[in-house]
Amino acid sequence: MNSSEKNISAAKTSFEAAFSEQSFYNRQTRDSSHIEAILGILPLQNGMRILDPGTGSGYLSFAIAKKHPDITIIGLDIVEKTLKQNRQMAAQEGLNNVSFVNYDGSTFPFESNSFDMVVTRYSLHHFPDINSSLSEVDRILSGKGCFFISDPAPNEGDEGGFVDEFMRVKPDGHIRFRTFSEWVQLCGKYGFGLAGSFISSIRFPRKYEKAYGTIMSRYSGDIVSSYGIEIKDDEIFITERVNNMLFRRKQ
Repeated sequence: MNSSEKNISAAKTSFEAAFSEQSFYNRQTRDSSHIEAILGILPLQNGMRILDPGTGSGYLSFAIAKKHPDITIIGLDIVEKTLKQNRQMAAQEGLNNVSFVNYDGSTFPFESNSFDMVVTRYSLHHFPDINSSLSEVDRILSGKGCFFISDPAPNEGDEGGFVDEFMRVKPDGHIRFRTFSEWVQLCGKYGFGLAGSFISSIRFPRKYEKAYGTIMSRYSGDIVSSYGIEIKDDEIFITERVNNMLFRRKQ
């Protein structure tokens, strides 16, 4: 098993467990105001076909499907058990325009030029080969397709990688966060230009482990404090800035 396969396996194991503990996971990622801001920046139109890679519990997919019944959206992920639960929920709510597909974490199982938009929220920092993934986004998008990214970013001054080391304490396949300019450069390689953006934040708890304290002791107090880290009982809280970026094909 190569390093990419190991990261994918770690992410699958960790997130299947996290999604089964919905109350804790929901405290980390559910944010209705963030979803509304995303829906506000997306150029959604009836008849669109949208892919949501790294969909997880389908939070973004369900939001789009409910608000836009004439749009078809497919959630893609490696977490088989969670996707089964998503399908059951979609059936219970009578949502015929959303479906969920499992894949190997590498190649998107769809034909070229088969989607009008790709949207992803809080997932790309887990993708082990980002260039391969962006190549897949480029391949499956139609000629005028849009690509939306929502993913946390390191704070200014965190060149030493504190936040990435902090995130890797939990063995969930975290690779690394990227800056705004890094995303512009990466997506530009695949023919995408920035069309809009906004900044948000995410503050969430993790179960405290001694490793967090060890990591914090190795970095300057200014860097650690910039993330608003707080320990409460058996939990540690961190606040991260989130880049929300809409890309379009360059003409």
